[in-house]
Amino acid sequence: MFFSKKLAKFRSIDHCFFSKRGGVSTGIYKSLNCGQGSKDSKKKIKKNLSIVLNKMKVDVKKLVLMYQTHSNKVIIIDNKNKNLMKFKSDAIVTKIRGLALGVVTADCVPIILYDLKNHIIGCVHAGWKGASSGIIENTIKKFKKLNSNNKIYASVGPCIGSKSYEVDLNFYKKFISKSKKNNIYFINKNKTKKLFNLRKYVNDKLIKLSVKVDNINKDTFKENSNFFSYRRSQKLGQNDYGRCISLVVLTKFSQN
Repeated sequence: MFFSKKLAKFRSIDHCFFSKRGGVSTGIYKSLNCGQGSKDSKKKIKKNLSIVLNKMKVDVKKLVLMYQTHSNKVIIIDNKNKNLMKFKSDAIVTKIRGLALGVVTADCVPIILYDLKNHIIGCVHAGWKGASSGIIENTIKKFKKLNSNNKIYASVGPCIGSKSYEVDLNFYKKFISKSKKNNIYFINKNKTKKLFNLRKYVNDKLIKLSVKVDNINKDTFKENSNFFSYRRSQKLGQNDYGRCISLVVLTKFSQN
């Protein structure tokens, strides 16, 4: 379990970036696999989610998850849609107390957001595709739609580290064609490969939007004992992978 130092100071919310430890799944999913899109036993995933919610002291009926597709789609959860089981988006935002907003990741970036002035929470699934197509900007727009006078804090959770994120020249060219300034997110590995700093790319987008940011500086690819990793599973020739979950709940309104 990992916590943002900044977000932990706010008594109006609870949050946690969960590791892969402490669950019931076995094999390549060992042990706290919360990815409903994985091929793991549905019964075990359900049990893992209940372990997580128990730690957060949240009822299972209050869990809100997304069907994540690396899109730039953001959904505001209100009283009309709050009872839907799953939202087809890559970010969710709400002002409703007691709902646990969740994002699952295995190298992509989980971002937890909190607007201190207006008691709005959100979580974002940001891989390179979603981040480059505007998922972060769109999420902040939704916060501003609810209230334009904000003081937004973000914690950028465990994700693949820059030393682990090897990409080819086509990937690099895609980013450079958008803006030559994107060159700062890459360093050369060899003649045909570069290393991409996804964390910095995401951080810079948040900072540009006047969001106050802190980081859980953990590399999901390197830290096998703590995190699931899509890239690591590919490298090992595994046919699937588990997902870690990150959650945020608006608990009460109090003086922060």
